[in-house]
Amino acid sequence: MASWGICRMTSQARPHIFDLKITAPDVLYAEVVEVDERVTLADYTHRPDALGPFAPPPDATDRYARGRTGEWIEILKPIDLAALKQQLHDVYARGIRSLAVVLLHAYTFTQHEKAIEALATEIGFTQISLSSEISPTIKVISRGQSATVDAYLDPCIKRYLASFFEGFDAGIRTDVKVDFMKSDGGLVSSQNLSGIRSILSGPAAGVVGYARTSYIAHDDGGDPRAGKPVIGLDVGGTSTDVSRYAGTFEHVYEMNVSGVTIQEPQLDINTVAAGGGARLFYRNGMFVVGPESTAADPGPVCYRKGGNLAVTDANLYLGRLVPEFFPKIFGPGENEPLDVAATASAFETLGEEIGWSAQHPSDAAMDAMVYGFIKVANEAMCRPIRALTQAKGHEPGDHILATFGGAGAQHAVSIARSLGIEEIIVHRHSSILSASGLSLADVIYETSLPAAAQLSEDGMAAFTAQLDALAADAEQHLAAEGFAPAQITCHRFLNLRYRGTSTTLMTLVDGAGRAAEIAAAFQQLHEQEFGFTQPHPVVLVDDFRVRAIAKSPIQTQTNWLHQLRAVEADAAADAPAAAAAADPIPVT
Repeated sequence: MASWGICRMTSQARPHIFDLKITAPDVLYAEVVEVDERVTLADYTHRPDALGPFAPPPDATDRYARGRTGEWIEILKPIDLAALKQQLHDVYARGIRSLAVVLLHAYTFTQHEKAIEALATEIGFTQISLSSEISPTIKVISRGQSATVDAYLDPCIKRYLASFFEGFDAGIRTDVKVDFMKSDGGLVSSQNLSGIRSILSGPAAGVVGYARTSYIAHDDGGDPRAGKPVIGLDVGGTSTDVSRYAGTFEHVYEMNVSGVTIQEPQLDINTVAAGGGARLFYRNGMFVVGPESTAADPGPVCYRKGGNLAVTDANLYLGRLVPEFFPKIFGPGENEPLDVAATASAFETLGEEIGWSAQHPSDAAMDAMVYGFIKVANEAMCRPIRALTQAKGHEPGDHILATFGGAGAQHAVSIARSLGIEEIIVHRHSSILSASGLSLADVIYETSLPAAAQLSEDGMAAFTAQLDALAADAEQHLAAEGFAPAQITCHRFLNLRYRGTSTTLMTLVDGAGRAAEIAAAFQQLHEQEFGFTQPHPVVLVDDFRVRAIAKSPIQTQTNWLHQLRAVEADAAADAPAAAAAADPIPVT
């Protein structure tokens, strides 16, 4: 429920500025009901250049209200609830049951959205997503799209959860703690799982997995690799997901997914369509890998279901996959082995079509052609790694590469060589590291409130009080899930920006007692992210945020160095006994 133009036209940003043909992304909603209401910021409307706080006239208090940011809101036009009720009845009669409510300035003035929620609940809508609750931040377009995504996905999530629980005894809902992964790398109870929180939860568990098993902390026994950041390379069937871990998880708070802007904390994961199922093409004289995928069904040619050539076929042809190690689950009856001959025949046909076979009539030349596709795929996988490292001021060669997923180890060495990385970790659980990470993840509760203030020493007391209130709320939420206070850690953030800019950076303020310390931390972040800072800046606070973390009670997994030391210790302990068994004559 918002302006049709805002919902359809969005920001008008061009995803590829030099494209001659721009295709607008599809929308997630079926209808838009425009609400004839308007509120505005009184300061901006009445006295944009005046100094000092605005005070409403004594005889017009019914037209003004305090927003959550502390600013005065002027109600220019209230909602006609009677007219809106009829509109919603008409929508309900057409079979729509999910509603996203998006109003201008609702990030600070929530009353109108809540009035619509009450009206929609009375009518019978089963899913109502308020933008003021889903994403309580300024920027109506991204806030509105986030609410729309939640309204679109939440019914699907609820149906999935209902189906999941139907497979168990009734006691699982009351006697068993059941948590699900969120996009930010934390767990959430089934009661609090929502569509917006789970949209990128799949790769998030893998990030937790390699962070817990591949990173060596600074205080870990003086190992030279202690504190060395790790790049995660997750090569699956359809795509490759890359991320970075340097002791803390790296988050983003706004991202674009298929043309839809989402405001929600998520792990900073870059994805490229170059997984094992990425199709291979020869176009305009070039080898091309993806973005089209042959999917799991029919799958690559070697799956015996009439699929297309894919990266998996290339690895099989070059001997990087051992057919004997694969179960006989392929073909229409799912009882046959990988078809090596079909893959070889398909590459030979491709070689003839592009003229490669005629120009290079030898097996070695055919290997070179197939390896050409592998090199293209490897370069596609390198690009998102450079975006996470070089584009943000980090040298790729200063990292360890932790590879996992079904196809990660097949490409890791070539990728490491291209990026100047000297050390690769292939964990013993690499093929199931996402599942392992899910078992090692913490429970996370994140809460935020919008702000409209200048960062200053005078405002620090108010900032601290607001953050403390959010932290208390977060701790209470986790305590209700059964966590003791000693298990809970809260991290406090301010979302900051330079005055005159719209780009914000979430800045950790734990332990910072002065505004100057926070400003310095923000300046450092800004220089790392964008390569410059402003001298003597005015820094504004857009949001307060608290992330509460309850440590997982089942973190039995240790990093690879601990595991190696344990194996070496066991071997050393067994050595005397083994030597005695080998030599029946004792030596003194």
